[in-house]
Amino acid sequence: MRTATIKRKTKETDIEVSVNLDGSGASNIATGIGFFDHMLDLLARHSRIDLTVKAVGDLHIDHHHTTEDTGIALGQAVRQALGNMAGITRYAGVHMPMDETLSRVVIDISGRPFLVFKVDFPRDKIGEFDTELVREWFQAFAINAGVTLHVETLYGDNSHHIAESCFKGLARALRAAVAIDPKAAGEIPSTKGSLGG
Repeated sequence: MRTATIKRKTKETDIEVSVNLDGSGASNIATGIGFFDHMLDLLARHSRIDLTVKAVGDLHIDHHHTTEDTGIALGQAVRQALGNMAGITRYAGVHMPMDETLSRVVIDISGRPFLVFKVDFPRDKIGEFDTELVREWFQAFAINAGVTLHVETLYGDNSHHIAESCFKGLARALRAAVAIDPKAAGEIPSTKGSLGG
């Protein structure tokens, strides 16, 4: 079973994240941030990664620490669950439509963390959620998961749709990239013989 649980506690947040890469997309999300919970729920559903997130943060200040630290913990959990990455498909990309919006998300589970994020939001907030925190979450996730991740919204007018297309795009790319390739079971998908730098 490719599973992991990460507990992260600081003076700003107390977070526990569990993942099962070979799940059915079941989720149990509670961060105290409604829109963010929605994004993580659809990430689980469309990646088919079982995901539990329990986060208590300093929401009286703002949503920044809770959002970023959840990205850190989830990235660490995915990386731990992948183990030595033997047999994974490794690369995947998707174009994700959401009504008038189209985003492209491409991932390489390389062990070399990098994020390219070319997404503009027409509004500063989605409800009470700061749209700039979408990039913060993707950055925290990519660095801690050890993945190269390119996220670009090609066009779109609605900030909610733009954010949702990015999270759904990541979900579908992750779903394909973490899958075991039956033609390469047990093999490390790299000419170097290892992933991670």
